[in-house]
Amino acid sequence: MTVHSNVLELIGETPIVRAQHLDTGLCELYLKLECMNPGGSIKDRIGLKMIEAAEARGELQPGATLVEGTAGNTGIGLALVAQQKGYRLLLVVPDKMSREKIFNLRAMGAEVLLTRSDVAKGHPEYYQDMAARIAAQTPGAYFVNQFGNPDNPAAHEHGTGPEIWRQMDQDMDAIVFGCGSSGTMTGLSRFFAKAAPHVELVLADPVGSILTQYINEGVLSTKSGSWLVEGIGEDFLPDISDFTRVTKAYAVSDKDSFLAGRELLMKEGVLGGSSSGTLLTAALRYCREQTTAKKVVVFVCDTGNKYLSKMYNDYWMLDNGFLERPVHGDLRDLILRPYAQRDTVVVAPTDSLQMAYQRMKMYDVSQLPVMVGDEIVGIVDESDVLMHVFGQDKRFQEPVSTGMVSKLDKLEVTSPMAALLPVFDRGHVAIVMDGAKFLGLITRIDLLNYLRRRAQ
Repeated sequence: MTVHSNVLELIGETPIVRAQHLDTGLCELYLKLECMNPGGSIKDRIGLKMIEAAEARGELQPGATLVEGTAGNTGIGLALVAQQKGYRLLLVVPDKMSREKIFNLRAMGAEVLLTRSDVAKGHPEYYQDMAARIAAQTPGAYFVNQFGNPDNPAAHEHGTGPEIWRQMDQDMDAIVFGCGSSGTMTGLSRFFAKAAPHVELVLADPVGSILTQYINEGVLSTKSGSWLVEGIGEDFLPDISDFTRVTKAYAVSDKDSFLAGRELLMKEGVLGGSSSGTLLTAALRYCREQTTAKKVVVFVCDTGNKYLSKMYNDYWMLDNGFLERPVHGDLRDLILRPYAQRDTVVVAPTDSLQMAYQRMKMYDVSQLPVMVGDEIVGIVDESDVLMHVFGQDKRFQEPVSTGMVSKLDKLEVTSPMAALLPVFDRGHVAIVMDGAKFLGLITRIDLLNYLRRRAQ
């Protein structure tokens, strides 16, 4: 194998794998694994291109400050480049971004400023507007501006497009992509317009974005919704966008996106991110609609390692109503971690308070049932541990029995939902029983999540 001089040389030339176990109708579906880039996404390509082009024009001085607004992956691509080239990087990101991306960015030395994800372009806290303002107010800063930077689509016109065409032996009929900054779409449009005008360009778009209606109906809405999928979908047309060759768009729900991403891992062994699920859903719909065999390429835009706390977390999926659960018509419907399924995180009275604390941190819970066999004998929560050890750190080594609460708020599973409120008013959690059998816990957030799911 070739020995490379730095990690930036690994950007691009990502593999293509033919799907073997997905229902693609008459078509062959090929997965372009952009998750194999060193920063884990297709955005590594534009991160490198936009910075090197600015250097070539003499717009960047050594040690300059780069500023950008990003939903995450462009930030990671830029962080990779900034780290290798010695630039300071300041990123403004919407607060719906996965915490894995934030951890990734900060670990690479980027400065991350979170802002609101519930406001549109033109609002002072919209992530792109805030980034532009910060860049203008920071002496010597360079605003990367992926949404208006022509070097963004150039990376795909001269890099990604020719690469795919070569890898497919100049034999393909359609390509499915998403649109965030629109660089991928615009660059591919320009390349295929010259190299292979017959190749159809198909857009995958989250429900709530304005782009599907614009492509399919020619209507540019001024009202957008919200979505949880990260990195694609828009509430405006980016300055660099060119939609003229896009022939079809599919609006994909968050639920379908997340489930498709999980199916991709289960059936093809490919760990893709949330937008990859959106693209896969659209690609499969397109394939199944065809009446003749076609070769279709779809991007796996980024790695699912950045979404382990979200779409690959069953509890997060259940909380948001994206996984189906049995409906019992009683308090079992509110229990997130049923004890019978061994989903409840528990401790024994003989375990140390240190162990209880570590389990709370590991599983992101605030209280643990204390069990002897299958019998619940107490509850220990973070406030109990705090009050027990404060000023006497050595008490962390004492058994849970010394810090737990033995007087329990037990509710029969058939109790009305209103019976939870007095328990919560006392600052406790509800312990749901079926006779002498412990079923699980219900907390305030469990009730709130249940009510929100029901409202949806």
